[in-house]
Amino acid sequence: MTDYKLLASQIKSLAEDEPHFIPVMSNASALLYENMEDLNWAGFYIMNKGSLMLGPFQGKVACIRIELGKGVCGTAAQSDETLLVKDVHQFPGHIACDSASNSEIVVPIHKGAEVVAVLDIDSPSLNRFDESDQAGLEQFVKALEESIDFSELCK
Repeated sequence: MTDYKLLASQIKSLAEDEPHFIPVMSNASALLYENMEDLNWAGFYIMNKGSLMLGPFQGKVACIRIELGKGVCGTAAQSDETLLVKDVHQFPGHIACDSASNSEIVVPIHKGAEVVAVLDIDSPSLNRFDESDQAGLEQFVKALEESIDFSELCK
């Protein structure tokens, strides 16, 4: 089982010397990819010009832009709520950036009340993520929100 509390503590420590969003998100995606089992993608999409743009990640090649309200990431960003999808093929409007992905979890990231990015994690297994993963990843995102300097994203 993934120790999300430890991962949150580690990302806070890594952000102490340089809180800029690019290195912190880069290390965050590596931490998750290396410490969670059965993943094929872990990374971020960042709000840019009214849509989500690919940010730091670990895994296979990914979609570069996702419109708000489209796919799991765009829907999570637009609705500002975590989406835990046990079978992406059953999700209306799913975007298959990687056809090997079968389940997904997406957690919105905020600066104040504004969604500035999403954490996106994919697995090749159906039903990979559960409510304990959701709670742990929301805790991890909270640590990111407290640690990252998003000022360049919100100009």
